[in-house]
Amino acid sequence: MGVHPDDTIRRMPRPGAESAPPPLTDLLDDERLLQTSVGEFAATVIAPLVRRMDAEAAIPRTLIDQLFALGVMGVEIPEGLGGAGGRFFHAVLIVEALSRVDPAVAVLVDVQNTLVVNAILRWGREDQRERWLPRLASRHVGAYALSEAEAGSDAFALRTRAREAEGGFVLDGRKLWITNAHEADLFIIFATVNPDAGHHGLTAFVVDRDAPGLRIGRKEDKLGIRASSTCELVLEHCPVAANDVLGPIGQGYKVAIETLNEGRIGIGAQMVGLAAGALDHALRYTKERRQFGRAIADFQGVQFQLARAATDLAAVRLLVYNAARLRDRDQPFTTEAAMAKLAASETAERIASLAINLFGGAGFVKESPVEKLYRDAKIGQIYEGTSNLQLQTIAKHLIG
Repeated sequence: MGVHPDDTIRRMPRPGAESAPPPLTDLLDDERLLQTSVGEFAATVIAPLVRRMDAEAAIPRTLIDQLFALGVMGVEIPEGLGGAGGRFFHAVLIVEALSRVDPAVAVLVDVQNTLVVNAILRWGREDQRERWLPRLASRHVGAYALSEAEAGSDAFALRTRAREAEGGFVLDGRKLWITNAHEADLFIIFATVNPDAGHHGLTAFVVDRDAPGLRIGRKEDKLGIRASSTCELVLEHCPVAANDVLGPIGQGYKVAIETLNEGRIGIGAQMVGLAAGALDHALRYTKERRQFGRAIADFQGVQFQLARAATDLAAVRLLVYNAARLRDRDQPFTTEAAMAKLAASETAERIASLAINLFGGAGFVKESPVEKLYRDAKIGQIYEGTSNLQLQTIAKHLIG
């Protein structure tokens, strides 16, 4: 005899509010403290520099040193190796808080943590972690060199070669659009040891900036996140010791794809922070700007636009936080990461555009903070996998 659903419902406990699961947006005490401290740093230290950094397309080394001193450049590195010993979710909160003020500074920190440090934590041997991670926690910036002229999201099309030589390998090729390249002291470089093997020939190498045959090429003049450097990386007979191979030879594709899945959550956090910053500016301006004898925030048409933006922002923040929590619990998160990046990047562009509309002519000039955020938002739908690639990832999961 079956059980009636009403019987099951009647037998369920009725806990009080204090024993109910916490809201999804609730942060632990250490997370809230971190979010607050990084937000205050961004507002007091970074905000006064934003316009100059954007105009000069550079982040001052003094600011980078302050980021190291704050502990945000090695948040997941174990304390015994000089880091903060935090979780991936901590890195996500840091990127979100920084992006609220300047997404360009945030991406410097994001690449350092979600791509470079996490790749070494996951794939590095103990001796490699002990050699590289203290440097990345204390002073050295890292960069992740995967993209090439004909191989953006398509890692199968890489042409950079790694030829076996005495004691290791010699690298030849060109990498393009490498974030942090101008500042970087350490590069994770992907090259193929056997083009005939397809993705099974792809291998990851860790290379110092001063390695012979490694040269930082042209710095791109970009639409947005201008202070964050994006450069060409030229490799001409660059020797790499066998001890500097990251992960097994021929497993570079696995290193790349697993790391990029995590990086997409970081980009989602960047876009959430950017959207929050744009909405902050829009709220403040609409309360101050007066038309027809009252603040424009008093007009219902404006209120509805702000309400919809706030709702969209809350939704994508949940997607990003959920993906980060799944990653920290070692549960599958690839689809959730793709959804988070896709939705957050599109939402950020919409909210930044709305902010300019609400500012009117004042939002269309360089003096306006929302003009810069609108330019910064566009890259979210491009790097670490375009929106079409995220849709493909989600569709594969749905269809099987």
